[in-house]
Amino acid sequence: MIRRSSNLKKIFMTSLKIITSTTREKSQGIKVARWITEFAKADTDLDVELLDLRAIGLPLMDEPEHPRLGKYTHDHTKEWSKKIAAADAFIIVLGEYNYGYPAPIKNAIDYLFNEWTYKPVAFVSYGGISAGLRSTQMLKQVVTTLNMMPIAEQVNIPLFAKLINEDGQFVPDDAIERSALAMLKELKRWSDAMKPMRQQNA
Repeated sequence: MIRRSSNLKKIFMTSLKIITSTTREKSQGIKVARWITEFAKADTDLDVELLDLRAIGLPLMDEPEHPRLGKYTHDHTKEWSKKIAAADAFIIVLGEYNYGYPAPIKNAIDYLFNEWTYKPVAFVSYGGISAGLRSTQMLKQVVTTLNMMPIAEQVNIPLFAKLINEDGQFVPDDAIERSALAMLKELKRWSDAMKPMRQQNA
């Protein structure tokens, strides 16, 4: 029986980056992000990493050249580029500010161009009654401009604060977990289908 090393195994896995959307100090969205990260890690076909925009600390877009050219001058851009270029697929954990998406996620997206291209993206949105759906619909318009594929399957969490327990952990119900399973399955399918396009674009 041939056993793959951990490094070789990662070559055959889907590299999934999970990205937060807000940098507000007391944002509860990070708790949702930590949940979906651990949930996705249970899938042995996924190599999962959480990218917390608050911890990464990207300033307001400050590169002199258009991102399409890839002529980055700042270390924070180069590091962000490496993280995103290494991904096969994304999940954006998306809050909703004033019926729209938070500024930090738009800023993080706008830093780059080619690194996003031909990769599928799923959304885990959270909020009040609307569950962040208006934010999601707006951001889908942005990602399609980058030749990304927003998949139909997504997780929408209304009144999400009620699902945060006394220990500060987000605890989903069965319906949310079923939605997450369906989303991850479809995300891997689209990642595999779009792989030849990414290879041609490399």
